Amino acid sequence: MLTPRRVEIFKAIVDEYIKSAEPVGSKTLQQKYNLPYSSATIRNDMQVLEEMGYLEKTHTSSGRIPSTLGYKFYCENLLDNAGLDQKMELAIRNAFDASNLNIEDAIHQSCEILSEMTNMTSGAIGPDSSEQSLEHIKLFPIDGKNIVCVFITNTGHTETKNFHFEEEIPFTDIESCTDVLNNRLRGTRISELVNKMEEIRPALSEVVGRHDLLFTAFVKAFVRFASENVYFSGKDRMLYQPEFTDIAKLKQLMTMFEDAGVWKKMHTQENAIAVKTKRGSELTWYNDLAVVRSKFSVGDGETGELMVVGPSRMNYDMVISMLEYSARMIERMYNAIGDKDE
Repeated sequence: MLTPRRVEIFKAIVDEYIKSAEPVGSKTLQQKYNLPYSSATIRNDMQVLEEMGYLEKTHTSSGRIPSTLGYKFYCENLLDNAGLDQKMELAIRNAFDASNLNIEDAIHQSCEILSEMTNMTSGAIGPDSSEQSLEHIKLFPIDGKNIVCVFITNTGHTETKNFHFEEEIPFTDIESCTDVLNNRLRGTRISELVNKMEEIRPALSEVVGRHDLLFTAFVKAFVRFASENVYFSGKDRMLYQPEFTDIAKLKQLMTMFEDAGVWKKMHTQENAIAVKTKRGSELTWYNDLAVVRSKFSVGDGETGELMVVGPSRMNYDMVISMLEYSARMIERMYNAIGDKDE
């Protein structure tokens, strides 16, 4: 049974383990947390908490560490919800205010800030555009070898790609290519664009002199457009976490970073445990890994996610507060850009 005393002891164990990364014993709890209970009482309650599945005993120490089930209980019931530290809030806000960023850059900068402040890996899952359809393409030549291309979907979502060619492309070819693509691809689902490009290749070759170069550039762009947009910052920071000193475990994690699909479906993995906090963030534990997510909205029902990836032993209060504040800053920037466009 989880009595108030056992909850108090359990919370102290989790808080101490997050700070020290060392198994926690009864003497440590007495000395650091001023618990008004005898060592024998604390040890007995720790034994009960272990039997309930909230604590685990390591092979190298008589102390206990939280289990995945314990972290789940902690995050569901015992977070302090104190909000973001004022200094961290100011640092994040200043990083946004001091920069003239577009949304993609803002998301990437958020990841860099989160990674630096948490000393863990951070990432972002951008809005999934694969089920949308193409509405319009705009090409803006910079010079003979460089073009900025803007894709616009039926929901108003935009993607900007920079094309660089090894040889100059005549402006007339660029105009003709744009006309053909807009006439033949409008209304096509993003996920079907690559296949549709093969169908219109003969039409391109009739009106565009260097259609091969432009065709290849657009196919590559459409492949990236349709794929899940996942970005990571600070992957190397996992090297300094005690939980990932095992080379095999680290290799497995690095492989996961290369597979975009893993991160959207992690909560469905076998042995994964997921929970949603009272503040709306989502947490998933998978083996020794913890992933904390917070959604951000960029209009018309489109959402992305910021996330922090690290060991189960992390400061959940701080991480959740930072994620949620950064997500709100991205939304604020998106709305500001929208107001300027109008």
